[in-house]
Amino acid sequence: MSILKGLKILDFSSLLPGSFTTMMFADLGADIIHVESERRVDLMRIMPPYDEQKESYIHQHLNRSKKSLSLNLKTKEAIEIVKKLVLEYDIVIEGFRPGVMGRLGIDYETLKQINPKLIYCSITGFGQTGPYRNRPGHDINYLSVSGILDYSRLKDKKPVPMGIQIADLAGGSLYAAVGILACALNREKTGEGKYLDISMTDAVFTLNALYGSAFLGSGVLPKAEEEILNGGTFYDYYRTKDGRYFSVGSLEPQFRKLLCEALDIPELIDSTFNASSYTQKRFKEAIKNAFLTKTFDEWMNVFGDDFEGCVEPVLTFEEASNHPQLKARNMVVNIQKENGDVQKQIGSPYKIRDVEPTYHFAGVKLGAHTEEILKQIGYSEEEIKRLQSKGILQ
Repeated sequence: MSILKGLKILDFSSLLPGSFTTMMFADLGADIIHVESERRVDLMRIMPPYDEQKESYIHQHLNRSKKSLSLNLKTKEAIEIVKKLVLEYDIVIEGFRPGVMGRLGIDYETLKQINPKLIYCSITGFGQTGPYRNRPGHDINYLSVSGILDYSRLKDKKPVPMGIQIADLAGGSLYAAVGILACALNREKTGEGKYLDISMTDAVFTLNALYGSAFLGSGVLPKAEEEILNGGTFYDYYRTKDGRYFSVGSLEPQFRKLLCEALDIPELIDSTFNASSYTQKRFKEAIKNAFLTKTFDEWMNVFGDDFEGCVEPVLTFEEASNHPQLKARNMVVNIQKENGDVQKQIGSPYKIRDVEPTYHFAGVKLGAHTEEILKQIGYSEEEIKRLQSKGILQ
């Protein structure tokens, strides 16, 4: 059973936030048509590395189970195709700058005249309103404006560029997905569509849930490496003898006790509960020195499967892919490619009783389903050939 079967989405995304949103929906059974163009290539298509067919592995992951429709959206005939599709594919996701979809003639106000039940989601860096609405940006910029990075660093050190795209994914994709599903639930009750304006900057600003709310209430500004969870206490990462790292999150008393015993510093168990700055710095220094006495593998034996003190190794992605917990949860899956080969991809995190993720195929070549989609909405072979000859289908 596909839990989102019947949800039909037109995806105009060419960047990560929209692509990840619709991948989550596809994994849960939604029907996705990815509208693309040779003129504005999905950036996920050109990100290396590539397979033997010169297709991006990243694109094949983010666009699994999505049909590809290639249109020149600067032509009247292509816009008419979109308008026909909106009668059935009544959720639209786009990530253009404000005003672009309006200039093309497929903005919310235009399309809702065709289908009043339309749910239309725009994902942008700064939103559809405000002085920054037309300002370009990337993940690193939205995090900067949000106030997160200033206290998410070490003292006297610059913020670190993250390996994952927090604003794009946690800000854009996840908030868009929740918003779209909320609008879909509202539509079930009222029959009305909605326009959803997702700003990645707004979204990551809300991720300041702990220290941001504390500042707004108390006026106490969070500072780098001074708070409980940003390195101001022993809650931190520690280097091993051979240069690898472990994370220590043993905040609660019972976990701190286990930590001290494992590190062979039992004399510090009682002092860990002393709130003085001196005692906390001494405790953190003792943990640091203890970790430097053993190699990564030696500490792996100490903090084995039976250890319950909130200490875990900092793994490479290869190690994470083979971690017994992630393997048990089917977080690496085999996906069928167009040529019949199988490709390993990251699996869906949704574990819903009696519902299996929907993995139809890996992301396909540009326009792979164009003819199939047009025939479904009534275009004949002759009409399709004419559209191809005029450069409307790309």
